[in-house]
Amino acid sequence: MLVGVPKEIKNNENRVAMTPAGVDALTRDGHKVLVEKGAGLGSGISDDEFVGAGADIVKTAKGVWSKAEMIVKVKEPLAEEFPFIKKGQLLFTYFHFAAGKELTQAMVKSGATCVAYETVEDGKTLPLLTPMSEVAGRMAIQAGAKFLEKPHGGRGVLMGGIPGVESANVVVIGGGVVGTNAAKMAAGLGARVTILDLNLDRLRYLDDVMPANVTTLFSNGYNIRRLIRTADLVVGAVLLPGAKAPALIRREDLKTMLPGSVIVDVAIDQGGCVETSKPTTHSEPVYVVDGVLHYCVANMPGAVGRTSTYGLTNTTLPYARILARLGWKEAAKSNHGIRTGLNVVAGKVTCQGVADAFGMEMTPVDAVL
Repeated sequence: MLVGVPKEIKNNENRVAMTPAGVDALTRDGHKVLVEKGAGLGSGISDDEFVGAGADIVKTAKGVWSKAEMIVKVKEPLAEEFPFIKKGQLLFTYFHFAAGKELTQAMVKSGATCVAYETVEDGKTLPLLTPMSEVAGRMAIQAGAKFLEKPHGGRGVLMGGIPGVESANVVVIGGGVVGTNAAKMAAGLGARVTILDLNLDRLRYLDDVMPANVTTLFSNGYNIRRLIRTADLVVGAVLLPGAKAPALIRREDLKTMLPGSVIVDVAIDQGGCVETSKPTTHSEPVYVVDGVLHYCVANMPGAVGRTSTYGLTNTTLPYARILARLGWKEAAKSNHGIRTGLNVVAGKVTCQGVADAFGMEMTPVDAVL
């Protein structure tokens, strides 16, 4: 198969979908890999390294898209890339369709087959989402700590406080991978942390493994509203696989929060779990509503491209190799993860969460296989 790796064009997106090790593996499998010129520079990978592993360097994005049978990316195609997509082409990347109607409609119209990293399942886990959730959870605390500083518009609170002065109060909504990593980082800095989740077994686990400055609490509207009134930093870490995130903090709730407090909505990829959240970029990461700073960068891991690229490709490469070897249809028949990753196939939506988000018809995966 002819595999294409275009350069990411989202604002400050420094990741690349394949490393030289991935190129080497695919070429040894008998495939040909096309890499757009400069695609790896944000992750510290030169074109020469890709060539040394067996890739062909292509000067333009159009050159990669026009030739490749399978496109491997990091982030969803942007509007300027839509015209490049061909009928029958296989796209393997993060899509987060439920948060983007225009993207969903464009992919349906294109006739391409879309395998979404974020819905690939391995048992009860989402293996291709996990490493970036780890990065985003840890970055949420870095970002929150920075924007709590007064020069950035925050309350002027130090996360860990000092002797005689209380530390920051951090509320983490969601006890999954993002929330767990956020809570660990905040606790490590000395903050007082409360982590909320609906799953009591998960809360029991977190209560066992977290340090003493982390409190677990069952997640409901009353508890969330009560906690955010005194929070310096709120981290939204809610995930419904393949579906739009629920808005757990409403516009009217912001009026009860402390002026200069910060919300980091990591769920923004899936529409955000705060009613007032809207996607931001690394170049303009925050905005203020009712005195509360909102940090809603939709590609947080892109800021630490090298770490994120290697973390992501460690998990995506085995699936890319299966797709290249078997093609999407046979791969989906033999691999449960790829089957669950199918979101759009030849003009049909095959993921229930995506269909529900926009009131579209859902075609069962069996019907397209």
